[in-house]
Amino acid sequence: MDEELIVSGRHIPNIDPYLHVWHWQIPLYLFLGGLAAGILFFAGYFVVTGKQEKMKATVKWAPIIAPFVLVIGLTALFWDLKHKLYFWQLYTTVRFESPMSWGAWTLMIITPLSVLWVASYLKEIIPTWDWKVVWFNRFESWLIKIRVPMAWVMMILAVILGIYTGILLSAFNARPLWNTSILGPLFLVSGFSTGLAATIWISTDPAERRILSRIDLVFIVVELFLIVHLFMGFLAGTETAVESAKLFLGGSFTMSFWVFVVILGLIFPGVLEAMELRGLHVPKWIPAALILFGGLMFRFIIVEAGQISRFLN
Repeated sequence: MDEELIVSGRHIPNIDPYLHVWHWQIPLYLFLGGLAAGILFFAGYFVVTGKQEKMKATVKWAPIIAPFVLVIGLTALFWDLKHKLYFWQLYTTVRFESPMSWGAWTLMIITPLSVLWVASYLKEIIPTWDWKVVWFNRFESWLIKIRVPMAWVMMILAVILGIYTGILLSAFNARPLWNTSILGPLFLVSGFSTGLAATIWISTDPAERRILSRIDLVFIVVELFLIVHLFMGFLAGTETAVESAKLFLGGSFTMSFWVFVVILGLIFPGVLEAMELRGLHVPKWIPAALILFGGLMFRFIIVEAGQISRFLN
């Protein structure tokens, strides 16, 4: 008869259940926040650099999506709250050490700012409308005058929003998969890439799409670089970090992550964009849709896998 010395009961099924309190609302919110950040950043960037006439879809049309995307994301976040009637308490204080506080205040400012940005272009967006309301004409004239300062503020807030979606997760020290400094920049780059993809899909100007595709290719390469170094850091770390990496290296998330995120969401659309830049015809919606799908899957997988990862005895 074999004897077994049991020093812990954590290996017994359901004795040590993993965290599973964040459902589809959180990854959807993180995806939409990054998408809006990418759209608003490049809208502001091309205004600041004086290229708004060459980048009309980026500056005028794509930002129309941003307010709706932000409201949907905030609705999903509100839906996930346990004590919904107390959400206002986030706005009774500012805590610089809290990612939640940064995110709450950033969203409160950038959401109405995105509406004001669209309002400053409303006459150009709907030229057939009878714009004879005196107060609106004065308001629009004022918005046009402050458009460049507004663009600077929007760009700064977009960077904070994009990186906050990753830092929100990395602040959870008890979840080893999330507890890495690479997650913030990775979510920022991914969000900007999805914002570019959405703008490319909307744009009808081939010259504008080429400019955006070149920028997006850089972000795809940077995102792949960060993903590789994310796993290099895990594999060179503690046993807990190695176990977290194994979820994607032979574990339950291997197929979904490497196929849906890396291959279909990054490498394949990157190759298609490179082919289009070389003069080959590629339907614009294919790489854009793949990047958006990959960005969404990336957040769903990271949120789910992070809740499974844990520290071992």
